[in-house]
Amino acid sequence: MSGYARERQVAIEGVALAARLTAAVRAERIDPGTLAKADRSPVTIADFGSQAAICRRLREAFPADPIVAEEDAGPLRAPGGAAALAAVAGQVQRLLPEATPAAVCDWIDAGAGDVGARFWTLDPIDGTKGFLRDDQYAIALALVVEGRVEVAALACPALPLAAGLPDSPHGTLFVAVRGQGAEMAPLHAPGSGAPIRVVRGPAGPAVRFAESVEPAHGDQARHAALARALGIETPPLRMDSQAKYGALARGDAVLYLRLPSPDAPGYREKIWDHAAGALIVEEAGGRVTDAAGRPLDFAGGRAMERNRGVVASNGDLHERVLEALGER
Repeated sequence: MSGYARERQVAIEGVALAARLTAAVRAERIDPGTLAKADRSPVTIADFGSQAAICRRLREAFPADPIVAEEDAGPLRAPGGAAALAAVAGQVQRLLPEATPAAVCDWIDAGAGDVGARFWTLDPIDGTKGFLRDDQYAIALALVVEGRVEVAALACPALPLAAGLPDSPHGTLFVAVRGQGAEMAPLHAPGSGAPIRVVRGPAGPAVRFAESVEPAHGDQARHAALARALGIETPPLRMDSQAKYGALARGDAVLYLRLPSPDAPGYREKIWDHAAGALIVEEAGGRVTDAAGRPLDFAGGRAMERNRGVVASNGDLHERVLEALGER
């Protein structure tokens, strides 16, 4: 298979499998067993189960590829973690019968790989807070080769297939391969994808920009000021996770802003929070940079140390945004 066809298929299979697990946990109102990580962000049995399922599929298909993922099995292996581990293993076993507790921990810890010439980066649940409150979340997987994202799969189990129609069927898959465009498909029928494109044209009063729900994830006051400067009058599309990248790629918005929070000026974005979404927007005809117009750096480590903030747009207004930011 050529042109990353096998990588694309495996990525789709992995995120679709994980989406089934996470959707089941939420639909059945299973106690997510929330734990707090060192940075106080939440992690649930669904996060661990999603990472285990995807890493197992990647290890099976591409055993030589490192995986750089968000979670590790430390909290499950630690004293007091037995109940959470049993819950995670129970969920994974529903999809993968061979999933013993020991195997699940090993699959999760397969995500402790290093950034290199070729590697996968994974966020098993991007937007855990959205997941916990029955809102948007995403499962984000990307293949990075020589510093460039080449393949991306983004599963959004709670995202309506039809923009602006919240009662339409939920469960949306976005997929992209560099140079081959971006597609959107129902999660239950990933082979039925159709090409998507950003909405062309400059900003105006009727268009929208997207930003995170959590105020701590950006500078919402600065976002609003920038939107006014661009003539955008519609209230922002606030959404958890990289689902915002999918929304931009299919035309729900023309701009996604994630400028550094004034409360955390030294924070640097993690590669798994942006790699998949960035390629999907670019392959849909948009543009993604940091606030100074630099390409996002996926080759320097788990954190994008050389970048500050993220600006994703339909491309047509990108230069206006960068000029207004004045950080170049």
